[in-house]
Amino acid sequence: MMKRTSLAALIAASLTVPLAITMPQAGYAAWPVFDATNYGQNVLQAARALEQINNQIQQLQNQATMLQNMAKNLRRLDFSSLGTLQGALNRIDGLMMQAEGLSFDLTQLEGQWRQQYPDSFEASIGVNDMATAARERWQSAMNAFRQTMRVQSQIVENVRADEGLLTDLVNQSQGAVGALQAQQAANQLIALSAKQQMQIQTLTAAHYRAEAIEAARKAQAEEAARETTRRFLGSGSAYSGN
Repeated sequence: MMKRTSLAALIAASLTVPLAITMPQAGYAAWPVFDATNYGQNVLQAARALEQINNQIQQLQNQATMLQNMAKNLRRLDFSSLGTLQGALNRIDGLMMQAEGLSFDLTQLEGQWRQQYPDSFEASIGVNDMATAARERWQSAMNAFRQTMRVQSQIVENVRADEGLLTDLVNQSQGAVGALQAQQAANQLIALSAKQQMQIQTLTAAHYRAEAIEAARKAQAEEAARETTRRFLGSGSAYSGN
């Protein structure tokens, strides 16, 4: 394969060929003298200058391409799902704040627990009061299960809405023109996944709360039944024959 030869090298090679010039005879007008060396140097200088200009043009084109790529990579994504994600979580949080009976707030929970689930029944508490308290505990358990189902329904509604949002985010990611847009689209996909995980955690909390309230209600009902039986039987001296 022949090697590519620069323009300057070709010109230099052509100027090394001997140039025969016939001297004019006596009695004729003198011819102008052609300085081949000077002419060759001028051509070589022009060729080198042309190559330098071509190199500079190529460098400018490369810089322009680099700047265009940088502009693409720094272009922001004109799409945000933050409001949609926050709205979905706020709706679930609103349902959790509407919880009746035992509160999710730790400070309030302590007082409510001691009131509804005492460790022992005082002698001053009558049977009717015990029955009323049992009714309240049953209602509290029912409210807890009802709230869990409401949270479940809201999460199902959010998941249906997430289908369209997921499609939009994937399209934004695939159509990203630069690194920044692709990263921003990926961040929003991660935020969508985090939102779904938070929904699951909230539902789990509501579910276990309902189960805990129901278990506590049953335990308290058993204790109330034993206390009622003890009061009914009394000391047992009336049946001893003494």
